[in-house]
Amino acid sequence: MAELGPAYLIHGDDHGAVAERRARLRALAEGQGGSVSVEMLEGDGGSPAGVAAALSAMTLAIGRRVIIVDGVERWREAEIESALVPAMAQMPPDTTLAMFAREEARAKVPEALHKAVKGAGGRVDSEMTVKPWELPKWVIGEGARLGLRLDSAAAKALVDQVGPRQQRLLRELETLALEGDDGSTPRVVGAEEVALRAAHSSERAAYALADAIVGRDAHAALALYLRLRSQGESVTGLIYRMAQRLRDALDASLRMQAGESAAAIRSGLRLPQKAAERFMADVARTDPERLRSALVVLADLELATRGGPPLRSRRTPSAGSSEETLAVLAIADATS
Repeated sequence: MAELGPAYLIHGDDHGAVAERRARLRALAEGQGGSVSVEMLEGDGGSPAGVAAALSAMTLAIGRRVIIVDGVERWREAEIESALVPAMAQMPPDTTLAMFAREEARAKVPEALHKAVKGAGGRVDSEMTVKPWELPKWVIGEGARLGLRLDSAAAKALVDQVGPRQQRLLRELETLALEGDDGSTPRVVGAEEVALRAAHSSERAAYALADAIVGRDAHAALALYLRLRSQGESVTGLIYRMAQRLRDALDASLRMQAGESAAAIRSGLRLPQKAAERFMADVARTDPERLRSALVVLADLELATRGGPPLRSRRTPSAGSSEETLAVLAIADATS
């Protein structure tokens, strides 16, 4: 089994890949049984000072201690240098500190954290998205790794059909490799097969997530959310699509409340017949007030993922939690 190092910093703007690395590391740690204890630091505990306090705290756990921290792209250089750098320079033995950063244009990991991790004998890895014009070449390379041979037309067709997120493209390549495994190495995949076999944009799955919220199906909503995130979908992109669908549901609910027939409303929906029927059935089982509340939950989630309300007095107890935690809590709230 792979051995855990003293420190990790996994950062980059490919949020799906960062999330996948986090899941793999946690699974690796938890797979070693009672010899490893795993701690997740969030909120104040997930700040540079909170991590420093955790590193210096005594623990009764036996074996290796793994501390996982999300959202370090929000940390400030001065806080890292004053609180965390000294603590990492004296990290206890049998301790692993794993930090994950989902970077964006205005949210980058400070250089001081890179230096602290390397100084502790740790590993810094970046998960960056490929430039849009380089994606077909990337698809061809990843396909070859999976035993597929795609020409430039097939690679471009896959990018056009699935979208620019690398995790989603990789999942589709894996599906093509599994579905068409006929024993040949490599197997040739043309643009026509891509069109027939590869999934379209995850837009429908995102709307299905919103439909699960409308229908108060918390289990289905959470499963769809985790699937979309594993494919590389951003939380902000999902919020946009969910809010759009919930606004449609609110409009339909208000029209039904005003006396308009479900059939008349359904005929104006841009949905396949069966999907429209399911959507209207879910709308009929709820009410405008609850749909408004769900939209408020999504608005609060968007605000929280961007740093939270400007006034501390308006912040919720979960403010400062990881993006994943905030989203899961929001889904639970919106489906209640």
